[in-house]
Amino acid sequence: MLELLKYDFFIHALLASIFTAITCGIIGTYIVSRRIVFISGGISHTSFGGVGIGYYLGINPIIGAAAFAVLAALGIETLSRKSELLEDSLIGMMWSFGMAVGIIFIFLTPGYAPNLMTYLFGNILTVSRLDILLMAGLSLLITAVFLLLFKEILFLSFDKEYAETQGIPVSTISYLLISLVALTIVINIRVVGIILVISMLTIPQAAANLVSKNFRHIIFYSIGFAFLASISGLVISYTLNIPSGAAIIFCSIVILGISKAIVYIQTRIKLSNELRSSD
Repeated sequence: MLELLKYDFFIHALLASIFTAITCGIIGTYIVSRRIVFISGGISHTSFGGVGIGYYLGINPIIGAAAFAVLAALGIETLSRKSELLEDSLIGMMWSFGMAVGIIFIFLTPGYAPNLMTYLFGNILTVSRLDILLMAGLSLLITAVFLLLFKEILFLSFDKEYAETQGIPVSTISYLLISLVALTIVINIRVVGIILVISMLTIPQAAANLVSKNFRHIIFYSIGFAFLASISGLVISYTLNIPSGAAIIFCSIVILGISKAIVYIQTRIKLSNELRSSD
């Protein structure tokens, strides 16, 4: 496999794995702790509308997806507070609206219909230099935000009402974080795809939650597990010539299963030792 390092596409894929781990590890921890996984799923599917508009206008579909996803995220955050509709209903409406808009504009685009498999299921081996730069920039932005606002984000993630009593600008930080969630989803579409990106934001975090209950530690474990899954999926994808997005998510599930098994065995051993000592 070392000879692959002389190819630019493989170097890009390795860098994408690093930045995917950072963005998904940090933002995913917030998503899981805040319990807004369903909202994130809605944003990911809504972004398909931006992909379609991007193709129709002849611009980079990722730019269209980013604009569409951020607007959808801000809309869901605002309407869920002020509208009489249930949040689940709003997300379902935005989800279906985004998919419908994407399909309509793709079919209205002159010429041959574009290949959407990369956007639906991802292909880490096709990540471009521009994608890497965007992922690197987003990684720096997210890291900076969490370093500067760690205490505020921690309070907001677990107890929104308590955060408000502490004078924390909950609305402002919520809008900022939901925008970062949207950008994280869009920027990782090229890696694992619209359909699977939500798994990258939740499965490594689920494994990290088994290992630690400390918010800061969960972030680091999530980044580590996400990176391990990305690298493993990349190697498996290249070796077996299968879709990289599916391979990465499969590796994430395997890591979660191994983590669960290790924690179970450790718990059994600890319980067994306690029973022996009590005898």
